[in-house]
Amino acid sequence: MNLTAPAQIANYIAGTLQAPLSNKYMPNVNPATGETYSQTPDSDATDVEAAVAAARAALPAWSTTPAEERFKILNRIATLIDEHLDELALAETNDNGKPLTLSKRVDIPRASSNFRFFATGIMHFSTESHSMEDKAINYTLRQPVGIVGCISPWNLPLYLFTWKIAPAIAAGNCVIAKPSEVTPMTAYLLSKICIEAGLPAGVLNILHGTGPGCGSAIVAHPAIKAISFTGSTRAGRDIAAVAAPMFKKLSLELGGKNPNIIFADCDWEKMMRTTLQSSFSNQGQICLCGSRILVQDSIYERFRDEFVARARKLNVGDPLDENSRQGAVVSQMHYDKVLSCIDLARQEGGTILLGGQPATLQGRCANGLFIQPTIIEGLGPNCRTNMEEIFGPVVTLQPFSTEEEALQLANTSDYGLSATIWTQDISRANRIAAQVQSGIIWVNCWLLRDLRTPFGGVKNSGVGREGGWDALRFFTEPKNVCVEL
Repeated sequence: MNLTAPAQIANYIAGTLQAPLSNKYMPNVNPATGETYSQTPDSDATDVEAAVAAARAALPAWSTTPAEERFKILNRIATLIDEHLDELALAETNDNGKPLTLSKRVDIPRASSNFRFFATGIMHFSTESHSMEDKAINYTLRQPVGIVGCISPWNLPLYLFTWKIAPAIAAGNCVIAKPSEVTPMTAYLLSKICIEAGLPAGVLNILHGTGPGCGSAIVAHPAIKAISFTGSTRAGRDIAAVAAPMFKKLSLELGGKNPNIIFADCDWEKMMRTTLQSSFSNQGQICLCGSRILVQDSIYERFRDEFVARARKLNVGDPLDENSRQGAVVSQMHYDKVLSCIDLARQEGGTILLGGQPATLQGRCANGLFIQPTIIEGLGPNCRTNMEEIFGPVVTLQPFSTEEEALQLANTSDYGLSATIWTQDISRANRIAAQVQSGIIWVNCWLLRDLRTPFGGVKNSGVGREGGWDALRFFTEPKNVCVEL
């Protein structure tokens, strides 16, 4: 199987690779070089209709396929992803701009783990029964929702695409999936893997296109009964406005403005090393990155000086260079947005301690979209820089004195996706964890993920949970059966 990135990407409908019905395409740009290296389908409602027809045809057989057979196919997909790690990682890096070492270490292995985890999970998915003494017994059936829509973002393209698709098809649904048009390549390559793995035609249909042109048609289609979306809070709000009146099931994983809360009694070396990672991994383009660093005042100056010194050593370079620790941001639009947010921080009175400018490279990356790691201090908790998601290599520093003040700062944001707490006091860690308004709390670690646990946020960070049984429950409908004895 050849997984070389093609000059022209195709949709995956009814088990075959197809051109968009409009025959319209969009340029796909490598953000590290600025070069257009492939063309992406600009799919629309007619392509969605074709995909839904394919899913309708496949649903009766797939929804009743034994769990063991579904397990075998999903596990085969996972194995093929592992076997083609190098090709998939290179495609991810060329599409997204992230360092190749990150694609190889995190993105592609996690994609195969998603398929393997849910392949195994569906074999152990169980339901409840309730005895009414000598009158009746009630038991619950968990049946597939039917045809579902999965829309994923550009920051972790294959990683988050498979995070939605794997539980949906494991549970017996047929899927209409749309990756981001900014990073479509690994989703296209997954199409070829699914064909090789023997996934029945129509079970998974992958459409490439824009949110307004293709994504909106998926959300609005009456035959699509559930929508799982990861992306911006603005887009999530638009999706909910359409889907909620149609009574579709909704899972929305949206933005974040996550606090790192650092107390004076932390494990200093581990905290510094991990905070650098949680601030700038994937150029800060991870919804779980800690973009607001809250530091106890007794260690604030020490932290600030050492953190700036360490961040200064991060090598911004060609993503294909194994020594690069910072790659390009994903697109020209996002590059301009991040730089405008840094300018806003200056206007609000922030002091740029490090970065704040584009990073200029030589050679093949001379026209790439690189931004220096940026650290800002001197801004209050309610300014736009500390309230709005930037989603780039930009963090702010804020001091606090007491536990109560730390909580107030942490909870000021309208978002509530994740938080990290650094302290050696386990009682304090538990107190803070219980009171921080976030769906995910890490204590003395970051991005340590157990796929069995619920994943999602509160407030403007979304509704619903992904992962483990929560994902399989979302993609199934419970039916109570009462049998009189």
